[in-house]
Order: sequence, then structure tokens, then C-alpha cells
Amino acid sequence: MNLLAKARWVLALVVVASYPPSLLLWLAIHPFAAFWRRLGPIATYAVLAVPLAGYVAGVWLARDRLLGRDLGAAAVTLVLAASCLAAAFLLNRQRQKQLNFGNLSGIPELSREQYPGRLLTDGVYGLVRHPRYIEATLWVLAYAFFANYSGAYLTVVLCLPLMYAVVVVEERELGERFGSEYEAYCRQVPRFVPRLRSQKDGDQPTMG
Repeated sequence: MNLLAKARWVLALVVVASYPPSLLLWLAIHPFAAFWRRLGPIATYAVLAVPLAGYVAGVWLARDRLLGRDLGAAAVTLVLAASCLAAAFLLNRQRQKQLNFGNLSGIPELSREQYPGRLLTDGVYGLVRHPRYIEATLWVLAYAFFANYSGAYLTVVLCLPLMYAVVVVEERELGERFGSEYEAYCRQVPRFVPRLRSQKDGDQPTMG
């Protein structure tokens, strides 16, 4: 196996092993945030690390079956991978201005001291409500296109409904935290696709 083939195999394994459990982690946290908050961030992640480790171990044991067919290195998928990678990088630069690693890892949701945190409504969050999930999808698509394994593509497709479920339960939890402020934000800013429209007099000067 040459270097390119090895890199493609590794990235296919990364997609299958990391994307589903990262979404399942948030699906386990958001509906039960009040419970996990009583435990605190360290204890929460210690508890949830056990099933996540089991999942990763299972993927490793069944890796050949889960990765599926190697579709080979193709110019078109490499171009698509580069395009998704560039878009993810640009979105990451914008998202990092508002959301640091601590917030990204769920500290405000899980910490009694930092709860409820601050509702982000400016910058890229003035265009879409969930830039981090768009960014994550772009990263995963970049890896899947570069790897070009059937199992990586299947993982991305199967995880899209799971990601949507995470978004729904996260929005419900944010609504409980921020109340009418979040409801007003949701009315103005779309979930995933920015709305380009002219602003009426008195509207906020955003593109949401």
C-alpha cells in the first residue's frame, strides 16, 4: 500500500470511527443537560468516554467490513475534497472568533459556574444558527471525498439525520436557557442556509 492509499484508508477509518460518536455524544448531553450539569464537565466526559471507547474498539475490530469498497483515488473526488476543506477552513476562522474550544466542548452547558453562558448572535452566528455543524459536515465530507471509500460515504449519509436530531435537541435546550431572546434569534437567523435579503427600515443589519 503506497502513501496515498494509506492516507486514504486512515481518513476513511477516521470518518467511520469519529463522526457517529461525536454526534451521539451531543445527543446524550443536550436532552439531559441538567443532570450532567450536576456531575460537572470532567465527570460527564469520564462517564461518556466508556461507551465511546467501546464504539471505537468495535470499529477497529470490524474495520474492513465497515470501510467497505475502496473506490480508488480519483481526480474529481480529490477536487471535491479540496473544495470542502477550503470552505471548512474559512468557516472555522470565522467561527473561532465567537466560539473557543471551551465553549465548543460544551463547558457552558455542563458547568454550574458558567451556565447559562452567552447567546451568540453576531459574526457568523448572525448568518446561520449552527455554523459549527456546517463546519463539521464540511470537514467530514472533505475526508470522505479524499478517502473515497464506500463506507465513509455511507457513514456521512446515515449521520445527516442524526446531526439534524442533535440540532433539534440543542435548540430546545438553548430555548430553555435563553427563553424569548433565543426565540427572537431563531425568527431572524436561519439554521443552515443564510438568507440574502434586503433589510427593511429598522431591521438589524444582518444577512440572516
